Amino acid sequence: MAAVRTLLNWRSLRWKIALLVAVACCGIALTVGLLVHHSTYERSMNEGAGRAYAALDTALAADRGSGSDGVVHVPGEMPADLVRLVREDGRGAVYDESNVYNLRMWAGKRLPGGGLAAVWVDMTVDQLSRRALDRHMWKYSLAALAVIVPLAALAAELPNRRLRRVARTARRITSGDLAARTEVGGRAGDEITEISATVDSMADSLQERLRSEQRFTADVAHELRTPLMGLVTSAELLPDSEATDLVRDRVRVLRTLVEDLLEISRLDAGVEHADLRPVALPDVVRDSLARTGLDARLTFGATPAVVETDPRRLDRILANLIVNAHRHGAPPVEVTVDGTTVIVRDHGCGFPDSLLAEGPQRFRTGAAERGRGHGLGLTVASGQARVIGASLHFANAADGGAVATLRLPSTG
Repeated sequence: MAAVRTLLNWRSLRWKIALLVAVACCGIALTVGLLVHHSTYERSMNEGAGRAYAALDTALAADRGSGSDGVVHVPGEMPADLVRLVREDGRGAVYDESNVYNLRMWAGKRLPGGGLAAVWVDMTVDQLSRRALDRHMWKYSLAALAVIVPLAALAAELPNRRLRRVARTARRITSGDLAARTEVGGRAGDEITEISATVDSMADSLQERLRSEQRFTADVAHELRTPLMGLVTSAELLPDSEATDLVRDRVRVLRTLVEDLLEISRLDAGVEHADLRPVALPDVVRDSLARTGLDARLTFGATPAVVETDPRRLDRILANLIVNAHRHGAPPVEVTVDGTTVIVRDHGCGFPDSLLAEGPQRFRTGAAERGRGHGLGLTVASGQARVIGASLHFANAADGGAVATLRLPSTG
């Protein structure tokens, strides 16, 4: 169906080129037709006038008297234009179209005694020949147009296909697939080749910048890990007090941040691999919720599902979703298990539009009303979901609140 819609899209480049070719062909056919028609008409008139003059000279040379030789001597029986022309110039020829069924070419001459003499020749055959020529020109022009326009549409399909491939690649790059390339062949200097090369160059540049950012994140996380361990150890040795509790809390936050950064760097590097095994999904969800220590309304479907997944990574995903719902949303938080789908919902202000459009971004929380944070929790959850082959979708409920939907592959 998509191919049919693409074919019938009259705004596509294919049909624009075909229309341009059709207009150009019509313009050429009309111009050539008019020129040929005019040239044929002029030649017919010249030949008819020549035949009329020859017939007049022959009739006058025979000198067999008026009436029997076909010569007309009465001005009233001649065309008025011929009478005027002969009286002014002494000689002339006029094409008489007053009777469409009896077309004539008149030739007249002023006689030495002041009288007029004229004869006519039949031009009906010439008229029929010109009309037949016009019909044939129109007919073959339309036939040529019927052949050329489809051929032009087919010829335009190749560059059109290359442009669609470039557009698909650009959309893939926009969606985050920086490894996508156009792979559009062509000669150097071809505009489509230049466009595809530009798109590929843009993707290379973006991919290199992303790799630089990932390397920077990994380097920073690794460099912070060693002094962080010293901070954790030192904080545990401090005497108990209100100030010590504050220091320990900040150290825990910093430790969580560094661990998230290290986890994201491993996910970006593609070195994470899932340890899949069949597990009962309701049990994993119940244990994950208990480990967070947070309140949530837990609802299970009628039939408990068994999924093939990595329980450690699934626990990481669920914990991040539940913590995010409490930290950035509003109670009550609801966790629903329906078959192989887990839905985590809060009743806050919902996800920001940028997250819904682009997905989770590190160090971006999107909106102040969603609370404060580093934007790493949902990024980690999305990365771990890809590792275990699950899909994680973010949306906002119609009556308010953020909804995160995790769909897992079943053992079947």
